[in-house]
Amino acid sequence: MKPVELKDFAVDKVDDLKARDIVVLDVSDRSDVCDFMVVCTGTSKTHVRSIAEHLVVEAKDAGQQPLGVEGKDTGEWVLVDLSSVIVHVMQEQVRDLYQLEKLWAAHPGQ
Repeated sequence: MKPVELKDFAVDKVDDLKARDIVVLDVSDRSDVCDFMVVCTGTSKTHVRSIAEHLVVEAKDAGQQPLGVEGKDTGEWVLVDLSSVIVHVMQEQVRDLYQLEKLWAAHPGQ
């Protein structure tokens, strides 16, 4: 899949399990690692793990082997690396603490 298609796929899959506050960040001009980041919230450790696991299973079924999954043990913040798209599934308090949207929205020199 092309990066835009993969981003749309990831958003659709996290939405399948009712992830909240889904935000897509285009970081292609600020990152050599990926083109898009998807940030979303789960309501509990179990919900966070379930959203991430659903995304991984669906990605594999679509022929998109994830490069890695981090954080499943704690369930507070699970990162799913789909190469050109990185998905962050976080509990609300962790998302509030790290504020990834603000971090990646910041422009150099401002």
